[in-house]
Amino acid sequence: MFPKKYSNLLFIFFMGLGMSLLMTLIITYINTGYDEFYYKRFFKAWSVSLPVALIATTIVAPIMQKFVDKITK
Repeated sequence: MFPKKYSNLLFIFFMGLGMSLLMTLIITYINTGYDEFYYKRFFKAWSVSLPVALIATTIVAPIMQKFVDKITK
């Protein structure tokens, strides 16, 4: 178990991991179809999308949290 102080960092990591994984799987399939090289193409695309997703989540999550806090009671 991880200490509570790492919860934001873990949220960012797992959100970025999950989002980039699902989106890359689907987008690679839509763009190129499924064949014997699908997984090679997927892992190549995911190696780019995972760092981008982690950075984007780091930037966007706190902004969205503040926004949601303002529009909810």
